[in-house]
Amino acid sequence: MTEFTDSYKELKDNSLLMAKHCPDVAKAFKGLHGEAVKDDVLDKKTKEFIALGIAIGVRCEGCILSHVKTAISLGATMEEIAEVVNIAILMGGGPSTVYGGKALAIAESLVK
Repeated sequence: MTEFTDSYKELKDNSLLMAKHCPDVAKAFKGLHGEAVKDDVLDKKTKEFIALGIAIGVRCEGCILSHVKTAISLGATMEEIAEVVNIAILMGGGPSTVYGGKALAIAESLVK
């Protein structure tokens, strides 16, 4: 099984580079992110599931890593993540099976 610790560190490092070289955009995106994921009618975990499904559908590995990690930190189970993968495959077809499998591998490496 792949260890995703290095990938997550690289993702965080790249985000720091964005903040350094594109500070206005990074700050604006961080503000948008904070507003979008805050608890409201839908709770944060539900919103992370939606973001994960979209990340699988658009085949964004860094997004998958980030949203799986956050969902798990909010109490997501493997069963819940698997259901998100099911819906992503429904909507994204064959390519989403590849990235859905990646999401499950990431989740398994983080849920211990």
